[in-house]
Amino acid sequence: MIIADSLLQLLARIDPSPFFVLSLIPYLVFLNFAQKSNGIPKISLWGFRLTLLFVLMTIVFAVVALQFYNSDLTDIDPLHGAAESFLTLSDALVAIGFLRLRQKQEVKNS
Repeated sequence: MIIADSLLQLLARIDPSPFFVLSLIPYLVFLNFAQKSNGIPKISLWGFRLTLLFVLMTIVFAVVALQFYNSDLTDIDPLHGAAESFLTLSDALVAIGFLRLRQKQEVKNS
């Protein structure tokens, strides 16, 4: 139990910001391969691209929350909701694209 508490305290002191930046690298590699793929619908590809807009807007809204409200983004509901709306939009485009692809495949197989 003491080891687990010490580990949690150590992890709590680590700034997660560099990990978020580093996580963009594999995502950009994924986008590069996705753009070359014929298996991903164009509308879904736009959804994957818009995920980067979600990341950007989350950063912008987090700065606004800190500067104007002296608080975290998650504590300011209108800003947090606005940021999450970009994720909802990107997820919807990904889902719509693949649903349309599936419907086309079902029609061809009929």
